Amino acid sequence: MAAQQPPVTRHSIREGQRGLHILLAEDNVVNRTLAMRLLEKEGHTVAVATNGREARDRSESEKFDLILMDVQMPEMDGFQATAAIREAERTTGKHIPIIAMTAHAMKGDQERCLSAGMDAYIAKPVDAEELSRKIRTVAQIGPCLN
Repeated sequence: MAAQQPPVTRHSIREGQRGLHILLAEDNVVNRTLAMRLLEKEGHTVAVATNGREARDRSESEKFDLILMDVQMPEMDGFQATAAIREAERTTGKHIPIIAMTAHAMKGDQERCLSAGMDAYIAKPVDAEELSRKIRTVAQIGPCLN
């Protein structure tokens, strides 16, 4: 007699997936706290950068599976930081997925983010299910269940 297998659920699938190490580049404390909670709830570990320059520097000195990049930040905005990261990748041959996060949900913003070298775009305030879908898509970590 064969042993009964437990049912496959969203929860059991999430448990079987490894969490990602994500760099969250966000200068706003409220947005940063919300995003961190959403990411940690999904089983990811989160490192924080509070401006674009810090995001660029951390991406060069640490290994991340994905970067969530606020578009408007002090010192160096998300577009400048992404350009610097993509330039550095030319010498390494590696590519880290970058998801743009912006409060600017106007026509053309998504295209601007994608043409700047970002892999995906999400509008703020961030929706938990949409964020999870985008991460799964760009990081290629399995089917979207949400």
